[in-house]
Amino acid sequence: MLDLRWTIPVARWSSWPAGAATTPDIGFIEPLVRRRLSTLTKMALRVAHDCAAHCDAVRLVFASRHGELGRTTGILDDIVAGQPVSPTSFSLSVLNAMAGVYSIARRDRSPATAISAGAETLGYALLEAHAQYSADSAMPVLVVYADEPADERYGSVAHEASAGALALLLDRDARWQLECATGPAQAGQCPSAFATQTDALTHGLTAGAAATWHGAGRSWAWAVHGGGSI
Repeated sequence: MLDLRWTIPVARWSSWPAGAATTPDIGFIEPLVRRRLSTLTKMALRVAHDCAAHCDAVRLVFASRHGELGRTTGILDDIVAGQPVSPTSFSLSVLNAMAGVYSIARRDRSPATAISAGAETLGYALLEAHAQYSADSAMPVLVVYADEPADERYGSVAHEASAGALALLLDRDARWQLECATGPAQAGQCPSAFATQTDALTHGLTAGAAATWHGAGRSWAWAVHGGGSI
């Protein structure tokens, strides 16, 4: 039984799919900064810009299961090899690096939150966004999720995500409502048709339909209301 439910208003959404043939266009970021960014951060910045470029100020909830793990792994490799660690690589290796780059580029000092919660990261990011928006609906809330698979040296990862990014803008003028629900997984429950939460939610947003995902001992469900796909 899904015992926790909430609804958020979605004004816009954007995704950068796994396996995209092109590099995300982030021309709104200064070239000197842009060339230092990882593909992960570029994907996140692209979908964020798609959703909130028109907003003067926006609160940000950035979510990623692994964050800049690829960059961190490179730093560890340098340490093992006895090489100096790049200060730039170190500063961009933290989970909230994208949030910092985004706020600086926008000159926006609005609050930003970074979340990592395993395979359920996206679901909890939506819950955090709901809490922030419920406390103050005057300023939009932007949810950005971006991830890429961990290096094989870390071993098998359950419900591993493909490289990709997804963003949703919560705004009181939104036309669509996204109903979210979660609760303990039930014994004998049928396996989810989706490998990850991102796959499930993206399907729901695209089709304007309901989608569910099971994993890590919990079930999650999303349903779009308000007149078809977004």
